This record gives sequence, structure tokens and C-alpha cells, in this order.
Amino acid sequence: MNPAFSKVVQQFGEHGAHALVIGDVMLDRYLLGEVNRISPEAPVPVVLIKSEQQRVGGAANVAANLALLGISTKMIGLMGNDSEGQTLLKAMQSHGITTEAMLTSQHRPTIAKTRILGGHQQMLRLDQEDTQNLNESEQAEILANIDTALAAQPALVILSDYAKGLLTETVCQQVIQRCRARQIPVLVDPKGRDYSKYRGATALTPNKKETAEACDSSQQDPALIAKATALKQRLQLDFLAVTRGEEGITLIDDSTHHLNATAKQVFDVSGAGDTVIATLAAGLMHGLSALDSLSLANIAAGVVVGKVGTVPITKAELLDALMTAQGNEQAHKICALEELKQKVSRWKQQGQKIVFTNGCFDLLHAGHVTYLEAAKKRGDKLVLGLNTDRSVSALKGPTRPVVNENDRARVLAALESVDAVILFDEDTPLNLIMAVQPDVIAKGSDYTAAQVVGGKEVLSWGGEIALIDLVEGRSTTNLIKKMHA
Repeated sequence: MNPAFSKVVQQFGEHGAHALVIGDVMLDRYLLGEVNRISPEAPVPVVLIKSEQQRVGGAANVAANLALLGISTKMIGLMGNDSEGQTLLKAMQSHGITTEAMLTSQHRPTIAKTRILGGHQQMLRLDQEDTQNLNESEQAEILANIDTALAAQPALVILSDYAKGLLTETVCQQVIQRCRARQIPVLVDPKGRDYSKYRGATALTPNKKETAEACDSSQQDPALIAKATALKQRLQLDFLAVTRGEEGITLIDDSTHHLNATAKQVFDVSGAGDTVIATLAAGLMHGLSALDSLSLANIAAGVVVGKVGTVPITKAELLDALMTAQGNEQAHKICALEELKQKVSRWKQQGQKIVFTNGCFDLLHAGHVTYLEAAKKRGDKLVLGLNTDRSVSALKGPTRPVVNENDRARVLAALESVDAVILFDEDTPLNLIMAVQPDVIAKGSDYTAAQVVGGKEVLSWGGEIALIDLVEGRSTTNLIKKMHA
């Protein structure tokens, strides 16, 4: 995980840019109760209602996720002239969503889904909707509102398609073409089997089932990602992100990247896709790459699936999740050899440049930190080979190390510059270097290139040796002398 994520999330909304969400809005009702008996009238459970909740759903939930992350958000959608529409409008406004471009239809009801839950178990769902495409008058109104909204130059547009009739091929293509002319990215959460109406968008975020349907395939097809790659190319997308539930997220851009799921406990996946596309959008709006934005979205999705029902994520919740993930990831930086080899293999597949260094790093000080930061700048990932306690004693004498190997590894793993730590017990790290095969081997400038263990081997496979200047007067030996003075 990128350690700068927390700083980026804290800045969400500070630069004043806004997002525009266009799509099928709906009202999600939850009737929550208990089940203690079966009806005497029919073999069905009797739910004793204890409470009722009204939440924004569909495209409105995408907008709510953005707004609660701190992003200024405008919504364009269609609702009916009914009580559900008024409830939905007030709920959107309570989240801080700008609703002035919402349209009221005289011909169709507000889309509403009523879920009846007994405990955490959904017993029944009742739907109210009209999924016919917009009529000519409604489409003209929607397009006029879209033109007005695009004139305000949003930083990004999301098309949230729930196949309820608003996002016709005409609407989708006009939005995409007008955004391209203004260089505004367009993200699409798609529906249906035919994705041609999304051609030319920046990216699509289908789930695994939707991807399989669009590729005329099955979810079990081992060639599904290859077919999705071909779909991306056919639709002229910058990237395609396939959300795969408990399997994580796969990003297809110039190559393929897989992100493991982060959820520890899953209660309800409703709305997880909305959270993914909203957080992806927020990351892109604040300068993160597609991969980093999806990594952030993956963490956000892990939060909302731990809740019951459709619930948007908040900035505070995302920051808390990042702190937890960063702590877990720091501990996970400490690797056994096989785990390290797998990490390095993945990094190399992603085109990352691997730097290797090694040392005792006893009593970590500013000289160590400065050295490791400089070493990291020679590539993309820094692997640190750490001498065990036995090997430190062999090198430095029986009074060393001052700090035991597990504590030294944990402190080093907490440094932003260090991507992996591995303990080695041999006299030299040569076997470790041969296993990792780094692109760069870094050592202090008190060595010569000829003295660097593994330097000759790294040069043999086209790598390089980097000699890093040391900070004068900073050493563990000096610290120990001061303590005993």
C-alpha cells in the first residue's frame, strides 16, 4: 500500500474541483425486525418490524460515497412525482449532494427497493420501478441538464448504469463525446451484455459476473481476463477494472494487476461497487494513478461490505481503514525467502525496478534513515537484507547487537522507504542476492564497487552498483559510546 494514501485522502475536496454523477437513482428502504414464529395463514415467517431506514441507492449511492469522502458532487437523475422521490431528494441533500439538475418524471415512479430483514437475514425484497427507456421529452431534458453541468467543467464524470432506462446509448455517447472534447475523464459502472454504448469512456468497472456476460463467457472461464482485455481494446478504454468480490480487483491497463480483497468480515455486498467507483474517482481526481486509486477503492470496499445494507463510506472511516492496513502491511513487509521471491516476481512483472541493500541496522539512527531513503530513490522497491543476531555478533563482537533481530526488523519495516525486510544468517548476503536478482545493489560510499558483495553478479545480469554517501558523524558505535560516557 502506498503510504501517501492517508495524506491524499485528507486532501479530498480541498482543491475545489467537483464530480458529476449521472445515472439511475433509487430509494433503498429497510424494514428491520425479528422472526420468532411462522404465520398460521401460510408457511412463511412473520417479521415483527422494529425499525425502518431510508437510504440513497443506485447512482445516488455513488454520489453519496463521493460527497462523504469530501468531494463536491452534483447528481443528474430521474425520479417520480411521488413521496419516494421527495424522500430520496431530501436524503441526497442531507449527504451534501447538489441536486438542482435532478429531473422529476410525470410518467414513471421513483425507483424504490424495500428490503424486509429478520435479524441480518433478508426475507423479502419489494421493487417499484419502470425500466423503459426515456421518452423523447425526458431524454431532451436530461441532455440539456448534462450540457449545463458539463459547462461548469467537472473534474470527472461517472455514469452509474443500473439498466433502469436513463442511460440510453444516445445519452451515454453524447456524454462521452462531450467529455472527450473537454478532456474530462468518464468512469462507467456498466450493465447489460452490450457495452458498445460505453465506447470511448476512460474506464469501466464491471463485476466478475457482468464481465463474463459482456464477454459472452462464464465466470469460471480461465481465459476471462484475456477476453476482458480484448473488450477493453475494442471499446477503446484507458483501463478496465474487474471487481471480483472475495477475489479482489483486477486492473487491466497496459498490463494486468491483481489486488487481493481486504475485507475481514462480509455481511452485505450491496453497494460495494458504488464505493469502488466513487473512491476510484476521488483518487484519480487527486492525482493518484489508476492502480493506486483502485488500491484505495479496494480498502474502501472492504469497509462497506462489513455493514448491513447499502451504506456509503466516509472520509473518517477510510482514514481509519488506511491506518489499520498500513500497520498490517508494515508487519507483512517482513518476509521469509519464498514469500520475498513471490513479491519480487510480482514487482518485476509490473515493471518495477528492484534495489537491494543489507546491513545490521542496530540502534536505528538518522544516518540509517537517510541512507535507506537515498537507496530507495535508485529504483521502485527496496529490499533490505538484515543480519541476524548471530551474524551481527560475529561481525561486531559479543556485545552486539543492542537491539534483537525481530525488533530491528519491525522498526525497519515501518520506514516508508523500505518495501521488504528479510533476515539472513550467513556471513554474506550473496545467496540472498542470487535469489532476489535485484536491478540495483546499494552500499555505503565507504565501500568501493569491487568490495560490494554480489556486485559482480548484479552487473552480470545487466544491473548496477549504487554507492550511497553516508551522513558524517552518525553511527551506532558513536551512540553506544555516548551512552557509556
